[in-house]
Amino acid sequence: MERAPILVHRISPAGGRRVVIRIRGVDTVLGVAFSDADLIEFLRRIEIPDPDELVLGDSEVIAWQGGRPHQYE
Repeated sequence: MERAPILVHRISPAGGRRVVIRIRGVDTVLGVAFSDADLIEFLRRIEIPDPDELVLGDSEVIAWQGGRPHQYE
């Protein structure tokens, strides 16, 4: 089973979570999110349709690694 194309890594010791997207087999770091608003903005910038619904909904496209989803510190 292939992993979700958007991966939100576990919380770093300094806070925030690295966000990676896989497009055509290539992983690209979008940045470090410190809130859902940051994550939504990263996805908006790469023209993902309805990024707020994607982040705030129960989407299988986003995999939250370690910790609870939507927790950044």
